[in-house]
Amino acid sequence: MSREFVSYLNDGGIVVVTVDRPPVNALNSQLIKEIIETFEELESNGNVAVVILTGAGKAFIAGADIKEIPFLNSEEGQKFSALGQEMTNRIDDFPRPVLCAIEGLALGGGCEVALACDIRVASENARFGQPEVNLGVIPGAGGTQRLPRLVGRGRAKFLLYTGDTIDALEAYRIGLVEKVVSPGNALNEAKKIAKKIMEKGPVAIALTKKAVNEGMNLSLKEGLEIEKGCFGRACETEDKNEGVRAFLEKRVPIYKGK
Repeated sequence: MSREFVSYLNDGGIVVVTVDRPPVNALNSQLIKEIIETFEELESNGNVAVVILTGAGKAFIAGADIKEIPFLNSEEGQKFSALGQEMTNRIDDFPRPVLCAIEGLALGGGCEVALACDIRVASENARFGQPEVNLGVIPGAGGTQRLPRLVGRGRAKFLLYTGDTIDALEAYRIGLVEKVVSPGNALNEAKKIAKKIMEKGPVAIALTKKAVNEGMNLSLKEGLEIEKGCFGRACETEDKNEGVRAFLEKRVPIYKGK
């Protein structure tokens, strides 16, 4: 399906989704809906192993389109927030790994999109922040909830209360990103990680994501029950039998995703 601001290319199971709304890929309602539609479409595609989300031009996603905010009252603001949360939830809940390759600005809604991904790769020129308080509003696409879970309550509140922007190295230091590379190399590095993930059992990867995501919102005891169930499901798969045989036979496994 053709979309104005979002496109994707599938290269052997690694799907690169590119947001391209010049000049800085600001999120308006149409772009948000296109991201949702894209992930819905990819979820129904059996030939997707890993998704990499990136932005065209000089920014990843610079934030929300400020032009829409002045016209929002309470009810409309909640609807806009619900739409943004639907987008980030769609990314977070995607059954296969989602990486993001970040060059330039990832502010506001752009930072929230990055937070919803499984692994974040940033170039040294990337900048992160939740500056919504500078406009008299708060993050509405998950920032107040995902940021504390990722970097801790204190660091998250500091960023949320001050609206400060941090560079990629500081983001790495506090755990907001997992990898920092030289400018222009974020996408290539994300592809390297995606290829490494694709070497593993696809069912095991999917079950690992399920166990982590569902367990994060539960007590340790409840999370361990989720893990136990997922481990049991993995043990029923052909992939498990192939992985164990390959290890014992000292060869590379050939997984079928079954």
